[in-house]
Order: sequence, then structure tokens, then C-alpha cells
Amino acid sequence: MNILLVDFGSTYTKLTLVDMDKEEIIARSNGITTVETDVKVGYEEALSKMSEDLGYEVKPDKILACSSAAGGLKMIAIGLTKNLTAEAATRSALGAGARILKTYYYELPDEDLEEIKQSPCDIILFSGGTEHGNRNNVINNAKRLASTKVKVPIVVSVNSRIVDEVSKIFEDAGMDIYVTDNVMPAVNILNPEGARETIRQIFMDRIVKAKGMNSMKGEIDSILMPTPQAVIKAAQMLSLGSGDEEGVGDLMVVDIGGATTDVHSIGYGHPTDRTIIYEGLLEPLAKRTVEGDLGMRYSAESLYEAVGKDDILKYLKNEDIDIEKNCRYRADNIKFVPETDEDYEFDSAMASVATEHAVARHVGNLTKRFTKTRYVYYQTGKDLTKLKTIIGTGGVLVHAKDPRSILSSVENDDPMSLSPKSPDYYIDSDYILSAMGLLSMEYPEVAIRIMKKDLRKVR
Repeated sequence: MNILLVDFGSTYTKLTLVDMDKEEIIARSNGITTVETDVKVGYEEALSKMSEDLGYEVKPDKILACSSAAGGLKMIAIGLTKNLTAEAATRSALGAGARILKTYYYELPDEDLEEIKQSPCDIILFSGGTEHGNRNNVINNAKRLASTKVKVPIVVSVNSRIVDEVSKIFEDAGMDIYVTDNVMPAVNILNPEGARETIRQIFMDRIVKAKGMNSMKGEIDSILMPTPQAVIKAAQMLSLGSGDEEGVGDLMVVDIGGATTDVHSIGYGHPTDRTIIYEGLLEPLAKRTVEGDLGMRYSAESLYEAVGKDDILKYLKNEDIDIEKNCRYRADNIKFVPETDEDYEFDSAMASVATEHAVARHVGNLTKRFTKTRYVYYQTGKDLTKLKTIIGTGGVLVHAKDPRSILSSVENDDPMSLSPKSPDYYIDSDYILSAMGLLSMEYPEVAIRIMKKDLRKVR
């Protein structure tokens, strides 16, 4: 049996053909994503290329797909407090593969409501109140949001004691609602899975159709999820294992793109020392962060502004190079492909600093405080110091002359940073992660075995 796995990306539609009997990838191809006209055109172009390369017409037994076309899944997260329910809502949405346009919290003023009305978001995640917690403020925010009568799905993830009242407020306003579990049932406890699955179902049922995918009806069996969620799913399967196939343990995926650098980690990251006190919102097993100011092309100028000249310079041999000019050129020429050694070196330096800062923001940190009798260490975020597997993906890593030097920038010398200290590095040189995330929805053990074979270790 052959299964075709399709990723409708924002730029390219990528196809991966798997021979399920041999448990191996037998062909890959891509074509320009043609969402502005008909996504079927780009898909058929890629399929034709694959058939030509194989020397026979590809007729798979099953076709599964994910998509980030037309900007991917865009969401707004609304919570009650910035560092608690609003943060819980944001993390839940990111874990569902969404791009967060904005997060709102406290009471929604008129200017926020107007922004929400004008927003191009696909879904709103409305949260607030721990179990048996706040009622009045959440209900008031629901009434204010209902007054906008926005025409996008509302995922209601609130204190269960008020969920019926909040749902009725939205229903009376003619809004389309989906009720799920509270994303933060207790202070600092994150419960994202219900919201993530609800968001995925909305994506499958409604959002895909609104993004020009109708022409693919009948061609493919199912568009299962947003592409970033497929990557998270692949990472989780590889980390935890499934059935008789063992996982590799805690891991991290670093995805360096033109607009963002995404970091995914699988592992709870609890304190490794019993004397360390954890504080703040507990981290989910599967965590995703998206850094919109750390990109290789679209966000190249933002990267320069975020990290500064000196941080980029430390990865360059040529200290006389005009760093700001090079970043601006890449932002102005988003399709720029390096040709000279200097081009490759500069791209490598950008990728290294993007990796360094994205991972530093993703991992946890220690703080040292003096009590009445002694110093005590407090941890916020994940402790990933003992994590042993880091997988790099993205064009700059695949085409880099020394991808290990880029990925090794995760190893922060700061003793208060809980970043990995001496991991093994792998490259997703054939862009299989999203495909394996799709495959793992139905054949998890096969997906794990293929990833173990195909992810390339770099030394």
C-alpha cells in the first residue's frame, strides 16, 4: 500500500510518497502553492513531477494532507489575566498550530473590540476563570465580545460553572460557538488538549474550505490539521514512542524560516534538583513558541533590531561586513538565494543567532533569591538542560555547509538558562516531519521507524 502525504505550504505544496509495506519514503516532489487561483493546480504539478521522476503514474491508496496556505491558521486568544488564563489560551492555540495575531486580557475596552472586529483571524479562543473561580469579569467580557457579532468560530474554554451562561450569551448574539474544557482549571495548571482538538476539528471542517481548498474535495481523503501541528505531532510520536516502537526521549525541533523561527519541545522539564522551587504556569508536555522577529528573509530587519549587531558579528569571520545592509537586503529580496561563500556565511550567522535567541526564549530560567537564612533557586519554564536530541529543519539548515555549527548555538553558557547543554543534533534534510506527523495519525509506529531511519545525525 502507498500513502501520499501532502503539505499545502504558504509557498510550496510538498508531496511525500510512502511505501507502507517497505516502510520507506519512495518519492518526494513539490510545486508552487496556487491558493490565489486553485490549489489543485500546484498539487497536480507536484504530482506530475513525482510521476515523471518515478517513471509511472502515481496512484496512491490514500492521501492525507496538512495546510498552512493562505497564512495558515490565524487566531486571537482572550483570557482574564495576562500571565495566567490569557497565557494558557495563547499556549493552547500555539500548540494547535495557530499563528497568534494578538492576545487580549483584563476587561475588553472599546478599542480592543474594534480591533477584534477588524481582525482577519480565523478562530477566537475565549477563556477565563479557573474552576470555581472568577465569574463576573468573564461574563462581562463575553457580553462585550458578543456585541461585536464577529462571524468567526468562538472556542469557549472557561470556568465550567459559567460555561452555560457564557455559551448562551454568544448564541443569543448569533455567534458560532464550540465548547471545550477549561484551558486552566487551577492556578498555574495548563490543560490544553481539549482546546487543541476542538481547534483542529474547526480547521478541518470549516477553515480549510474557506481557504480555497474546496477544489481538492474528492482528490484527497482528509486535510487533518495545520502544518505546525503536524510537526508537533511528529515530534511527540518520535519522543514518546507508540505501541512496541520506543521513542527517543525528550527532544526539541528548531524550525528556521523566512518569517519566523519556531521551537517545539517535547518533555515536561520539571526541576531536576529537589531544592529548586518551581513558580509560574506549568509547561505542557508539547510546547511550541513562534518568534516573529527572528526570520531569515521577511523578518531579517526585525532580527537585526532584536539581537543587535554584536550578536550577529560573533558568528562572522569578516568583522568589516555591513550587517545592517545585509539584513535589509534580505528583507527586501525575500527570494534571495546565497551564492558566494560570504552569502552562506552571513546566512549561517543569521540562523545561528535566530536559533540562540529563539531557544533562549523557549526554555526556562533560574533566579536566585535570598530568604531569611539562605539563597533559594526558583525555576520558571522548562528545564531542558538534559535533553539529548535536537532536530533542525528549514532551508537554511538543509543547505548549510555546517548545520551543526548553527544548531549548537542553543548551548547557552549562562548557568541560569535551562537550555540543552550537550545534545545530539539531527537534520530533517528531506522535510519529512510534517509528513510523518500526518502519517502518525493513522500509522504511528511506521512513522516513528521512518523518522529514526531518515533524520540525519550531524557531527
